Amino acid sequence: MTSVQNETGVLAGEPRMLIDGELTETAGGATFDVIHPASEQVAGTATDGTVEDMARAVGAARRAFDETDWSRDKDFRFNCLMQLHAALEKNQERLRRILITEVGCPVTVSGSQIESPIAEVKHWAEHGRDFDYLVDNGVHETPLGPARRKLHYEPVGVVGAITPWNVPFYLNIAETIPALMAGNTVVLKPAQLTPWSGSELGRIVAEETDIPAGVFNVVTSNANEVGAALSADPRVDMITFTGSTATGRAILAAGAPTVKKTLLELGGKSAHIVLDDADFNSSLPLAAMMACVMSGQSCILPSRILLPRSRYEEGIEILKTSMANFPVGDPWTPGNMQGPQISETQRQKVLGLIKSGIDAGARLVTGGGIPEALPVGYYTEATLLVDVDPDSQIAQEEIFGPVLTVTPYDTDDDAVAIANNTIYGLSGEVSSADVDRAFSVATRMRTGNVTINGKSHFGIDSPFGGTKQSGLGYRNGTHGYQEYLAIKTIGMPE
Repeated sequence: MTSVQNETGVLAGEPRMLIDGELTETAGGATFDVIHPASEQVAGTATDGTVEDMARAVGAARRAFDETDWSRDKDFRFNCLMQLHAALEKNQERLRRILITEVGCPVTVSGSQIESPIAEVKHWAEHGRDFDYLVDNGVHETPLGPARRKLHYEPVGVVGAITPWNVPFYLNIAETIPALMAGNTVVLKPAQLTPWSGSELGRIVAEETDIPAGVFNVVTSNANEVGAALSADPRVDMITFTGSTATGRAILAAGAPTVKKTLLELGGKSAHIVLDDADFNSSLPLAAMMACVMSGQSCILPSRILLPRSRYEEGIEILKTSMANFPVGDPWTPGNMQGPQISETQRQKVLGLIKSGIDAGARLVTGGGIPEALPVGYYTEATLLVDVDPDSQIAQEEIFGPVLTVTPYDTDDDAVAIANNTIYGLSGEVSSADVDRAFSVATRMRTGNVTINGKSHFGIDSPFGGTKQSGLGYRNGTHGYQEYLAIKTIGMPE
């Protein structure tokens, strides 16, 4: 948890975008408003880029990849990214204020959105510097005699990064820095609701590093077709995207004509299986906190709690107490851990899903509406719905709000079947006094990542990715770095 050390309060970010080394406005000067979700007031503007701006950015990235030494000079890339790391550290508090302004993330929990991604820049620079880009695969017998084979890891080319609004600065770093260190050039399209977490990164790259013109570009826009143009551009070799499964499908379709490599981190509807021997007083308050931190706007949070029928009411009471007393309020006030939803549209979506759950027979235990004490700002009460039908909309659709659903089960097999009963497979959790039993359950969950007894699966050194309709490919770890590289197998004389 973090507190701002310097000045606090609303702060507008860089209004321009970065194309071919220049901070620039779109032709005609069109802008769009950025709203502070805690006040519902306009905090500033960003330039409203066009399809033509995106085409210029892609052209700059293509030229920088094809005509400069960026892809071949590992030491230069390392030095540039270390410059960027130092510059981000210097700008840390400015970045925090901008993030809270456009996202509404509570300052108390902003470390994961500011300090962590800044540290990741240094990690990826060092990882890429030490990575073995040429691996001897040994001598192999062939009909024409022995051949030595070497594996050459090469950058993919031009990478288009399309990022969401929930943890924008973190994901702007996670989806661009490994790609840059691997030798690619990048065009970043940040989310419409959070353009400054991208444009500020562009400003710092332009003003405080030696990264050459065209290597890193940022195009802000309020138009969906601008991101679509990036996905479809034949000059782009790879798209990396975090966001909804529906948008992920559209990106796959847009890239299909050029068979574009696609890295997708999509939606989640993760289940937390609480086994009948678990320590409820330890696991359930943490589950409630995870549902509410960041206003529930996280793809990996276990939003479905599965409780054994034998201890069902006991578990509900613990969850009720935790959620009814969760600190919700002004994100600038230290101690608050849940801020507003990102927008009124998002709040209404959350409230609509809560209503659909109640209409389908779920029992509302606490929350369910707008906090009376917070009439201004896009706040939603921490909400607990129980007796939830596992086939109902509220149990199947990603909510992206501070809502926990609870469903009873009878046996471990029953719990696993309920957990696997969605199109998603991003994350999950198991709680039990018997770690071997928990591990057995975890291995049967059709999901890319599982936490056991609060020991998080998520970290920069470990691959993170989803199964089913929760994504393709991996972030983090060596597996994640290799996503931005192509492998060329070279056969040569022994």
